[in-house]
Amino acid sequence: MSTRSNATPTRGASLLLLAAIVALALNLRPAMAAVGPLLDLIERATGMGSTAASLLTTLPVLMIGLGALSIRPLRRRLGERRGVLLGALLIGGACLVRVTLKGTAGLIASAAVVGVGVALIQALAPVVIKRAFPARFGTVMALYTTGIMGGAAIAAATAAGLAETVGWAGTLALWSLPAFVAAIIWLAASRDPAAEEPNRAALVEATDPERPFWRQDRAWRLILIMGLGTSAYTLVLAWLPPFYIDLGEPRATAGYLLSGMTGAEVAAGLMVSMTIGRFPDRRGPILTALVLALLGLAGLVIAPISLAVPVVLVLGLGIGAIFPLSLILAMDQIEDPARSGDLLAFVQGGGYIIASLSPLAAGLLRDHMADLTQAWVLMGVGVVLLGVMTLGFRPGLPKLR
Repeated sequence: MSTRSNATPTRGASLLLLAAIVALALNLRPAMAAVGPLLDLIERATGMGSTAASLLTTLPVLMIGLGALSIRPLRRRLGERRGVLLGALLIGGACLVRVTLKGTAGLIASAAVVGVGVALIQALAPVVIKRAFPARFGTVMALYTTGIMGGAAIAAATAAGLAETVGWAGTLALWSLPAFVAAIIWLAASRDPAAEEPNRAALVEATDPERPFWRQDRAWRLILIMGLGTSAYTLVLAWLPPFYIDLGEPRATAGYLLSGMTGAEVAAGLMVSMTIGRFPDRRGPILTALVLALLGLAGLVIAPISLAVPVVLVLGLGIGAIFPLSLILAMDQIEDPARSGDLLAFVQGGGYIIASLSPLAAGLLRDHMADLTQAWVLMGVGVVLLGVMTLGFRPGLPKLR
């Protein structure tokens, strides 16, 4: 294996690799997104309270963060090809066992395994993208994040209907099939030289041990930006359907509202994909997305029923743009693909640990106050703080090392 792969992929190989990336992305959220519309059924079947039920979202997000922080030694041991494959297999296996492990302990354990699988893919796939598509990195990265949100939209929209046919446990288990399919596509696509990771020596050369990220202030600010932006996503992913069910809306309607929101996220991701190349200063698009998210959160507080559809669509547009833009902002800070992957792992690790707290906090509020309004208010404060931190990322800053 060469120290660095400079091979230019053929058009067919590029399309296959792109298909594999999208297939993997589609599987990174359904195991969590399908839970919200079914939460009342799960709570009745298992006896969970809101705090315990929040762990079905909190634990995967927490494991994504912890896994990302340890991805560097895992990448050296497994390599990007095997690491991504293992991630897809873990997601598929964890979803599959939910058809039989229907108790609280089994659901929580499978949620943790899902988080490990997602962590492997989310930390390694952007490195492959940056290496294989250097001239179209922003576009492919936005497409990848759009796939992530698209998978969530499909899971949310189909959960209630599928549960009537195969039960809530069967609905959660069905998501093992696309995960295993994605693993097969990745096996075929990752044979291309463009997907080939540098060897271990190159990884060592790409690392500057004298400048660890935890000593660089900008890296910590990226963690906070990632954490607050992802907190908004995980909060609505876990609690938007229960919020509307508590307000008297049917389970199917609550699922469709979450699906509509994630559909708007997909649209926002596509818009980012098509336009991000025109904005070398990322602050404008990020601040626009934050304003939309803030308007959506305000709508959930002021008029959640009468303006439900426009509220969730505006919220989805904001959150859907924040996620890919925060990833792109982090990857902008370093040129070398492997080193930028290390930065992204550090940023995602800390960011997802922060984000894991929002569903848990909302569950605690729901248990003690029987209302999620305060959760939306607190998230709005976080969005404002995110905007303030974004202003410091002006163009022309020296690259991180």
